[in-house]
Parts: sequence; C-alpha cells; structure tokens
Amino acid sequence: MPKEPVIYTLCADPKAAERAVEGLRRAGVKARDIAVISSEPFEGHKFFQRNYRTPMPWLAAFGGAVGGVSGYLLAALTQRSYPLPTGNMPIVAFWPTGVIVYEMTMLGAILTTVLTLLISAGLPNWRKQIYDREVSDGMILVGVTNLNQESRIEVNSVLKQASGGPVKEFGA
Repeated sequence: MPKEPVIYTLCADPKAAERAVEGLRRAGVKARDIAVISSEPFEGHKFFQRNYRTPMPWLAAFGGAVGGVSGYLLAALTQRSYPLPTGNMPIVAFWPTGVIVYEMTMLGAILTTVLTLLISAGLPNWRKQIYDREVSDGMILVGVTNLNQESRIEVNSVLKQASGGPVKEFGA
C-alpha cells in the first residue's frame, strides 16, 4: 500500500460512488487526492470526469520537427561528407533526402508521442497502489490519498454515509 495515509470505502453501485466523490469534494478534498477504481468503465458518471489538458499534440509536432531537421542534417551532411562527382547536379539530392526527412519526421513524432504517453500515464509505476480485491468482484473503490489528520474524521463520515459500508484506513 502507499506510504501516505489512505482512507477508502467500497461502493456497490455508481450512484453511491458518485455521492462519495461529491461529498469528498464538498468536504474540501482536492480532486487529485481522490482515487476511484473500478473493474469496469463508468464514463457516464461524474466521478470519472476530469478536465485534463494534454500537451501531447504539441509535443508530437515538436518531436516531428526535431526529427525532420535531424533527418535533413543526417542526409545532407552525409552527402556532403562524401563529395562524389555528380556531373553538374546538386550534391544533396532532393528525393533521397526527402525520403530520409520523411522517415525521421515520423520517427520523431512517434517516439515523442509514446514517451509522452508513458510519462503522462505514470508508467511504469513501481510503487504499490491503493487496491482492494473486492474491486474485481464489481465494487467501486473511492478513497482519499494524502489525507491530513484534521480532515480524517470528516472524510471518514462522508465515505461511510455515501457507501453505507465500512471505511478502511492504511498508512495512518
């Protein structure tokens, strides 16, 4: 389990989980400290909606631009390093250089996208995460991480009211 204090409850249905999340938000818990885990997606409910803006498209375009420039430099500098007699044609040929630039642009965009995805998803995450085996049986875990001592009693009562079940604590 995580080292910071964690308190959570298991909800039987999405409505109870939604009540728990709304109660936690009203109690002043930050959205990033609320953990909701389920065995199936519940995209139609508010407790899974978070408005995150990702810089992934801009980073992919930047990676493509860096890849394109480095592809051009690779092809052009290689062709200039070995100056073959070309019979009054340009030393840096357009079509072969264009192919290398295209391939390097795609490689830069793809690698940047994959790297951004891994970083934004927090993968690989070697730390132990909050989890309960009952989530696999259809329960929805609603918990609070980074819990301070002052709000522990209020969070405990909010979770107990919303779920109607027991509230579990770890790392206290």
